[in-house]
Order: sequence, then C-alpha cells, then structure tokens
Amino acid sequence: MSGFVQNPTNVLDILDSDDEGDDRPSKPEVQNNPADDRRLENRSFWKAGAFDIGPTKWNPSLGELEHARVHPKFLHSNATSHKWAFGAIAELLDNAVDEINNGATFVKVDRVYSKIDNSPALLFLDDGGGMDPDGIRKCMSLGYSTKKTNNTIGQYGNGFKTSTMRLGADVIVFSRANRNGRATQSVGLLSYTFLRRTGQDDVIVPMIDFDISKHWPEPILYGTQEDWSTNLKTMLEWSPFTSKDDLIQQFEDIGPHGTKIIIYNLWLNDEGIYELNFDEDDEDIKLRDETARLTKLSKKALEMQTHISYRLLHSLRAYASMLYLRKFKNFKIILRGKPVEQYNIADDLKYSQVAIYKPHVSSGKQAAAETTLGFIKEAPNLGVTGFNVYHKNRLIRPFWKVTSEGHSKGYGIVGVLEANFIEPAHDKQDFERSSVFSRLEMKLKQMQMEYWFVLHKYLSHFSNLLLNFLFFLVIYCQQHRKQHCHLIGHQPDPTYLRQLQKTSSVPLQTQGEPRHQTIAGAVNPRTVYNNDMPTVRPPPGHQTGLDQEVACRDSSVDIEEICDENIQLFMRCEQYMERETKLKTTVDDLEKEIADTKRKCAELSSRLELLRSQKRVR
Repeated sequence: MSGFVQNPTNVLDILDSDDEGDDRPSKPEVQNNPADDRRLENRSFWKAGAFDIGPTKWNPSLGELEHARVHPKFLHSNATSHKWAFGAIAELLDNAVDEINNGATFVKVDRVYSKIDNSPALLFLDDGGGMDPDGIRKCMSLGYSTKKTNNTIGQYGNGFKTSTMRLGADVIVFSRANRNGRATQSVGLLSYTFLRRTGQDDVIVPMIDFDISKHWPEPILYGTQEDWSTNLKTMLEWSPFTSKDDLIQQFEDIGPHGTKIIIYNLWLNDEGIYELNFDEDDEDIKLRDETARLTKLSKKALEMQTHISYRLLHSLRAYASMLYLRKFKNFKIILRGKPVEQYNIADDLKYSQVAIYKPHVSSGKQAAAETTLGFIKEAPNLGVTGFNVYHKNRLIRPFWKVTSEGHSKGYGIVGVLEANFIEPAHDKQDFERSSVFSRLEMKLKQMQMEYWFVLHKYLSHFSNLLLNFLFFLVIYCQQHRKQHCHLIGHQPDPTYLRQLQKTSSVPLQTQGEPRHQTIAGAVNPRTVYNNDMPTVRPPPGHQTGLDQEVACRDSSVDIEEICDENIQLFMRCEQYMERETKLKTTVDDLEKEIADTKRKCAELSSRLELLRSQKRVR
C-alpha cells in the first residue's frame, strides 16, 4: 500500500465486479506482498493479535481529563467473538435489514478490486437512511446503539466493529443522509493496519464530513481546519484512495441516501490464501477451508453435504437464504449481482404439525413460541435433524440438535420457531445460557419425542396394511415373470428385479428374521414396527450386522436366488400362520370340551349328593 502515497498520479479505483459493459478479464486473487511496509506482519486473523504492546503515555495532555483508553489490540480481541466469518457478514446484513424501517430496498454484497495491487475487497452497499455526522461517529464508537425498537435486530452497538475487523484488517465507510433538511455525506476509516504500523496506543478513527445541501461538498468543521486536513491526509495514506476526488467519487453509486462499506486487506488462512473464496462460484462467496474439507469426503458423505443444513456452513448464498424467517416484501439481498431467494424449510416438511410453547419469563410478559415440526422431504435417506431457532426474525441457531449425537429417535425431524423471549449472544450465533434457555432445550426435546412416537404410532396401522398389499403384489410379479419368461429360454432381468425390489420397499428377508417385523416404507424404510412400538435402525454409515449381511448377499448372491428365497420364506410364513390358525381352533375346541366335561361332572356330583341325602332320610 506504500504505492498509494508514493505515486499519487496512479489513481486507484474500487470497481464493482458486476458493472454493466465491463469487458475486463477475470482477475486472479493475488496475495499481497509481505514485504510491503503498509501491511501487517501476519495476515492470518487468528495470529494478527499476537504482538507486544509498546510503551504507553498515560499522562493526559494540557486541559485533557484523565480517561480510560482502548488499545488497538482490543479491536482484534473483540472481533474474535466471531468464530465464523459468515457470522460477521450476517451482522452487516442485519444493519442493512434494520434500514428497511428507513426505506431501504436492497443490500448488495460483492467483491471489488483495487486497481493498484489487484487485491480483492468486500463491498456492502444499501439504500437505507444513511448516517449523518453524529450517526457515523456512534457507529465507529464502542457500545453506542440507537436501535431499541422491537423490530430491529441490532442492540449492543458492537456488531459493526467486531464484524468488519473479523473479515479484514481495515474498513472504510461512506454514508450519505438527509436529516432536518440538511444533506450530508461522511467518511470514516477504521484501520487496524494504521494503528499497528504507527504504534498508536489508543484507537484513532479519522472521519471527515461534507455538507451537500447546496449540491457541492463543503467541509464540515468540528475542530480546526488543520484537524480536518489531518484526518483527510490519514485517510489518503492508509485507505485504497489516493486523493480527495477519489473519496468523493465513491458516493456516486450511493444515491441520495445510503451507506457503502468497503473492507480491504482481507484476512488470509494459515496457508496464506484468502479465507473467503470468490473464485469457485461467480454468484456466491464460499469459505475456503470448509470447501477444501468437503473435497476429502467420500462420495456417499459428499451426497449428504448437498442438503442446505450442510451447505450453509460454507456457502454464503445458502446461509443468507435461511438467515431471516419471514420473507421480505420490498427488500432484496443481492449477492454478487443475483438476488438471494429466501427459503423456509418449514414449507417443505412432511407430516408437519404446530406445537405451542408458552415459557415462564422473569419479566412477567406473556410469551409464546409457535414451533412447526415435521420430517424433511429427503427423509429417511438423510439423517438431518434439529431446530432452526430465530430471534426477531434472525436465525440464531441453525439445526440445533437437542438430542444426543447418534440418538435414533427423532431421526429426520426438523423444527422451526422464533424465540423472542430469550436473548442471543453478542455474535448472534447462539443464545445466552440461562434458565430460560435450559427450559427451552428440554421443551424442544420433549416436542421432538412426542412427535416421533405419536406420529409413528398413528401411521403404523396404515403402513402395515399398505405394505402387506405391496408385498403380495411383488411376490405375484416375481412368480409370474419367472414362470413365463424362462419357458422360452430367458432368464429374469436382474436389473428389473433389483429395481422392483427397491421401488416396492419390501425388505430382503433373511433366514431367521421374524415375519411380523414389517418395514414401513411409506413413512421411514429404516423404521421397524414391532407390536406397534417403533424402533429405528442406525443412520447410513452405522449399519448393524444384519444390514451388512444383506448388503453382502446382495452383491454376492444371484438376484434370482434371493427372490426364490423370499418366496419360499413367505410361503413358509403362510404355512406357519395356517398351522397357528388350526392350532388355535383345536385349542378352542378342546377348551369347549373341557368346559362341557366340567359341567357334566358338576351335574353328576349334584345328583350323587342328592341320592345320598335321600338314602340317609329313609
């Protein structure tokens, strides 16, 4: 970045990657030169805070009151609350969504380029109400927040600082607003690089403001002209813009009001590559380390990753599609030039039902959580389960598993609810641990178990009747095909029989497997109903010995032999059932005979007693 100062004639532009008429070839993500004296020594986020604090001057200047200072190292440690880069991006999206109350209709998220070193930067642009000079100073300060209404997400006054510093070392903000008939535009620079490189022992944030009420920018002075000029000089030296005209030009795409945020000097991973991956998908932003992990998975495990519960971990488009519970009416999230389609998984659940939870909260206010539960449409092939818990329309915990890992009950059940009665953590990726949180967790577990048992018991009767019919139909088809095609020299088609076996949902019976265990394919092929009580077979990758035996036989034994064996086993079961019926009839007849014999014995005994008594009288 030293070139920004040494070569002022080489004007640097920030170019939007989806500009119309842009014929420039795709630019590779070239890593910054580590020898550049305007870069941090370590560009990895998790190591950028590892440095020694130099000497600090605690004596206040003449006329200055003693005050607590915020060391630049705090900016980094404060940002570590975001363990996940997408959580930081979500904070910036929240700020734009909150601007819907001020007329915002969109927020754009995109990659932009620096013309000097071709390094990527992250752009956020919205058409909300913008920030006036007072608002941008609160935004850049710690702990200030004017968002106290029930329909805004932000509340702590810390999200902007933590999120921007988690994504990159530096951020510059442009905002234009109109308050009380006065139009203003402001620029603020929060630069961790500047603070580190110049050895500052307090967080200094250069800011300049312009009055544009007269259609040309006039500097607004809150101190002296020298102070204003010093702030401007610092911005031009440590930002991607080398002149005052460059800064003012950045307001052209904002319009009459709105905010533009550019995060540059993006963090690298431990391998020295940008943490955010812009190249894999032109319409998405991926997490590089997470996508690299997926390439090492097996084919079967990779198929599991196609579900949105996995994709949201590494795809910003997938995460943003579920980030807000209710769909926006006049607002769009535009990611790399394409609007994000909002998605509520509750709309795709099978056998869905609604449960109401009314928690006890300390405030005494009436609170209620309407929870929608059901099976995912991919069940039972995918073992996805958990609750998507929102707070004030914002997703806090996606696919929260309230049951222990490997628990078979509740397999494939997903729930969706909005819990406004419990406070989220500062990073909005979890909830504060409290008694209300513990009771919610127990209640969700109870809901999941009740739904699991009640629904399965309700469906078991219908499923058993249906599958008995399917079983007879498949047996007939198999017998008919074998008894006719082989007469002219053809063998049954193994592919057809295998497909028939799969689509019929009829299990491959093995020697010794009870006939009364009928697999309920209409609900869950892995669920075995025994005496109307459901038990669940393990998910994929955790097969039992019986499953492995069937799998081995399917690959090693001829399909015709398996069909013959199924028919024979079925016929044997029918024979046993006939014998059982005959035995029951025999037992009933014998019981009747015993009852008649007992009755006759009782009558004879009565007669004998009567004869004996008459003889005694005589």
